[in-house]
Amino acid sequence: MRLSSLFIVVGTFLAAAAVSFIAAYFSVRLVEESSIAGVERRLADDGVTWASVDANGLQVFVIGTAPTEAERFRALSLAGTVVDAARVIDELQVADSAALEAPDFSIEILRNDEKISLIGLVPTNYEIDNFIEIVTDIAGGENNVSNLLEMANFPTPDGWDRAIRFSTRALEELPRSKISINAEVVAVKAMTDSAAAKDRIEGLLTRTAPEDISLELDLEAPRPVVTPFVLRFTKTADATGFDSCTANTEAARDQILAAAKAAGLEGDATCQIALGSPSKEWGKATSAAIKAVGDLGGGEVTFTNADIALLALEGTEAALFDTVVGKLENALPEAFVLDAVLPETPDPEQDQGPIEFVATRSPEGTVQLRGRINSETARSTAENYARARFTSSDVTVGTRVDPDLPADWSSRVLAGLEVLSMLANGSIVVTPEQMQVTGDTGDQNAEANIAGVLADKLGADSFVLNLTYKEKLDPTLGIPTPEECVAQITTIIGDRKITFEPGSATLDLSAKDILDELAELLTLCGDIPLEIQGHTDSQGRELMNEQLSQERAQSVLNALRDRRVFTSSYRAKGYGEVNPIATNDTEEGREANRRIEFRLIEQESTENADETVEEGASDQAEGVTATDAGEGSDSEQN
Repeated sequence: MRLSSLFIVVGTFLAAAAVSFIAAYFSVRLVEESSIAGVERRLADDGVTWASVDANGLQVFVIGTAPTEAERFRALSLAGTVVDAARVIDELQVADSAALEAPDFSIEILRNDEKISLIGLVPTNYEIDNFIEIVTDIAGGENNVSNLLEMANFPTPDGWDRAIRFSTRALEELPRSKISINAEVVAVKAMTDSAAAKDRIEGLLTRTAPEDISLELDLEAPRPVVTPFVLRFTKTADATGFDSCTANTEAARDQILAAAKAAGLEGDATCQIALGSPSKEWGKATSAAIKAVGDLGGGEVTFTNADIALLALEGTEAALFDTVVGKLENALPEAFVLDAVLPETPDPEQDQGPIEFVATRSPEGTVQLRGRINSETARSTAENYARARFTSSDVTVGTRVDPDLPADWSSRVLAGLEVLSMLANGSIVVTPEQMQVTGDTGDQNAEANIAGVLADKLGADSFVLNLTYKEKLDPTLGIPTPEECVAQITTIIGDRKITFEPGSATLDLSAKDILDELAELLTLCGDIPLEIQGHTDSQGRELMNEQLSQERAQSVLNALRDRRVFTSSYRAKGYGEVNPIATNDTEEGREANRRIEFRLIEQESTENADETVEEGASDQAEGVTATDAGEGSDSEQN
């Protein structure tokens, strides 16, 4: 009985052990299969198709060959999101790097004068030290070079060395540039010092570029400052085109050329982009005037800053002329002034009047041309010559073409305009027999000088002089010297300021009185060589500051011209922010730097070239400053 009980107990334990073993076995298999399925599903969902999964108990094996080390790490990380990372066993290998595709090697060089930055990826076996040494020499020292290059262990691509050598040559020529390099393409984007430098460097790089390297050039030159800002468009039966074309922006240039093509221009035309336009709406004004010439069926239009001279062709219907001019006047921006002329068509059945050319100059400086001229070309030449000799806005043309005039008529007309410019006021009358010169002068030697000019050009018996010397016109009697004139501007200005509307080149209404007084002084001073300089503070972009300063200087010049000041020897020039007279770190300093200065041009080549008059400054005895109205910097007011 006792033996039976013992067998029963032992049997029970053995049965329990067998059941536990079987249960543990199937539990382990269940965990292994569940882990394998979960990890495989996770890898497949993330595109890891190159790895397989196995398990041994709680351990999960990730097996396979990863294309890169990063992919190996990603596969292990994904497996660790399904099971405990401690259970993941790494059985992965990484593919041989020699079998992988090489990366795109490239370098980007950024140069700003002596500062150079290098960014990119280069081959490990490339002699990069030699390249860095060359760049360091160009920069003037290793402290000026920022080296952010990285390396990869792949073969150097064909053409890489030639592209690098060519790029260092381009880097030497271009102190402000961005050069992008790879084995097949070198892209150069840079700002040159001038248009001539742009053409030179463009030609040099094009000639020296390796044949197997594609060169992409994007070179720009700074825009020149043009004064006066001129555009002249003509349309005749023979030709249509520009004698001169200037634009202030690329958009304005495109607008002008489009208007010219619509008016009949054939082929290509060029239009220089420059600083110095009298208005931001230059493109709108000029394109409207060109359209008017086209609508009239021909004629010519000349812009000299904001002054517009429109001359229709002889025979243009008066009704059409009135309609077109009316539309143009309504289309023009406020700053522009139009002088439109419709020449009278001669009636062959009526008396055509005397055969003569007459030019008159009033005491106020207004010049009128009328009478006969022998061709369209001669008329255009005479008009341009008169506008060059006198203030262009003061010249009015009312001549008509007569092809039957003597052959030397044009040269006699030009000689007459030359001597008229030597008079304070007067007239010249050109006839087939002789030239008659009448007028007033303040030069006691004027008669001898004029006689010498005409005798040389026309012959001794071809002119009659009737000149009157007037002491009040004599520049040597009681008229201040140019230096005294500039000094007297200080007295006129005093504590006042010539002001502009904030952020623009429009003169403030409060500047009227001071400009009237300046005009009275400068009229007395006569034809002195005066530069009106515009300056700004350093707020805002440098190019915009330069353009704003140019426009403000031009506004002052235009205001003086409108007051009948002889400004033929004046010039307006914008210097932007390059010549500060105070710190730009304070509002007071910025206010001082926003100014207009008057400087004698002849002083620029002397040791006293920096003697200017700055408004309100006791230590600057020969200059006047005009500033923005109100507070705030240029950038805040633009």
